[in-house]
Amino acid sequence: METPTTAKAASLSICFSVGAVLFSSHAGGGFATGNQANVYFIGLGWLGPITAIITMLLLTLTIKEAMNMYNSRHLVSYKQLFVNLYSPAKSVEYLFELFFYIMVLMAVSAAISGAASALQDQLHLNYYLGILVVGAIVFVLTIFGADLVRKATTYMGIAILISAILIFAIGIMMAGSAPGTSTITHAMTADFEMNGFSMLPKAILNAFTYAGFQCVVIPTMIAVGTPLLTRRNCSTSMWFSFAMNAVALTLSVCMLLGWTGIYGKSPLPTLTSCQAMGMPWLTIVYSICLLLCLISTGITTVFGFTARFSETPKLKHVSKNPVIRSGIVTLFIIILSMTVSIVGLTNIIKYGYGYCGYLAIFIIVIPFLTVGYYKNKKYAADSAYRDRIDAWNDEYKMD
Repeated sequence: METPTTAKAASLSICFSVGAVLFSSHAGGGFATGNQANVYFIGLGWLGPITAIITMLLLTLTIKEAMNMYNSRHLVSYKQLFVNLYSPAKSVEYLFELFFYIMVLMAVSAAISGAASALQDQLHLNYYLGILVVGAIVFVLTIFGADLVRKATTYMGIAILISAILIFAIGIMMAGSAPGTSTITHAMTADFEMNGFSMLPKAILNAFTYAGFQCVVIPTMIAVGTPLLTRRNCSTSMWFSFAMNAVALTLSVCMLLGWTGIYGKSPLPTLTSCQAMGMPWLTIVYSICLLLCLISTGITTVFGFTARFSETPKLKHVSKNPVIRSGIVTLFIIILSMTVSIVGLTNIIKYGYGYCGYLAIFIIVIPFLTVGYYKNKKYAADSAYRDRIDAWNDEYKMD
């Protein structure tokens, strides 16, 4: 068995592609629609952009420790990952199962709902038909395994990053020149003079909550991140992801701060702002970017669920073909998510994400950044501890 010191390092391109999966999974609801950014950061005023950066740091550091624990110990499922994290406490891993099932439903529903809303707005496609179209695309791109997910989201991630920076940069430059908008500097200065540091406690809570519900992608990240065999690989990959996520989310928050008077209560704040800029070509670029973002979020989230259940003994009795098994699980969660998406994007994010985020603070983010970090460092440095943990994992029988 390779130890953490003898494992072969992955290339920078692999590290980047894994980091791009996290970026792509966050892109849809996170900054492309502007809905999550509006709910969790805009109300913080001048603290919004700063909180966005801190939030992405919390998320990527959490995912780094999760991937490092999973790969260094040669674990085989996210259930075993959380058993290792929580040990010697028993049965706590079922709290993650509860969180994961609810969040998969919420995240995929939000992605499908957002994409259907965009298709309705831009192509005048019936909302319910849009739900079916997006669900079908996510289904096809999910069932063929980790390699396809990693490749598809890498290319989509690059396209998303370029178009998102273009859109947000134009929006920031135009803020203040259009009726109902204000410059970013004016908006942040006015808020600081009015509120000072009064929103700091809420900013801290929002940072942990937002990072918490984004941790729904942990099962996907550990599945696509298996080539990252060293701690440095995991760290490099997540620094790539932090850079992409922090830049995109922070620019999104900065732009929306100047356009709050335009988009109001729209479920797609960025699209509404984009339309108000009076550049039809920019709206087209944004619409393509938005669809890529939401589809990539759906793919990465569904894939984690599919990877968990497609290898269960009962499904293996149904079919020996992994694509068929993946198709069965994927179809189930997509149909369920399409049903939930009828509720609407804003309600899903405000209520479903919020409560799951609170739970994740205490069962995912804080445990990985404290206990997980300690256990990973000890596993790498202490050979006796490493041998004991490896022996325990070899004896542990998974469901």
